Amino acid sequence: SPLARAQAKLAQRLQIFLDKSVPKRAERWSAYACVALVYAIRAYFLRGYYIVTYGLGIYNLNLLIGFLSPRNDPESLRASNDGDDGPSLPTSNEQEFKPFVRRLPEFKFWWMSLKSIGTAFAMTFMPMFDIPVFWPILLMYFIMLFFMTMKQQVKHMIKHKYVPFTTGKPKFAGASAGG
Repeated sequence: SPLARAQAKLAQRLQIFLDKSVPKRAERWSAYACVALVYAIRAYFLRGYYIVTYGLGIYNLNLLIGFLSPRNDPESLRASNDGDDGPSLPTSNEQEFKPFVRRLPEFKFWWMSLKSIGTAFAMTFMPMFDIPVFWPILLMYFIMLFFMTMKQQVKHMIKHKYVPFTTGKPKFAGASAGG
């Protein structure tokens, strides 16, 4: 049908745009900041939709935790190895370079965050989502939740000795370039 073809063509164009935007990290996050600012201004002037904004904050906090977490959590790996069936090969070498692999890659983090702001923005046009609440309580609860979650995440990083930002394979001085 013509509608299905138009939808497929639109989806293809979106995918082409997303593929071209992958290497442009600064531009993507700048665009995200602009969209977030537009949402914040709209929410401020509407003086409502606090539940929507709170939900947006909680969802993005969840995405941030996924972004900062390793794909293979050391605690879950240790728990799965407790019931060993016998000897196994070593799984790590302390001298081997292992870049940090995220549970949620940066591009997916950006795209899911952008979609969440778009969804929240659309919800601000529907009065049924403007539920009256006392917003300072939501704000305080979100701030407490944010700091408690980040504290737990930092403790996890320290305990398992990982940093979620890698700058590449370490370079050692003294090796000659040729020869």
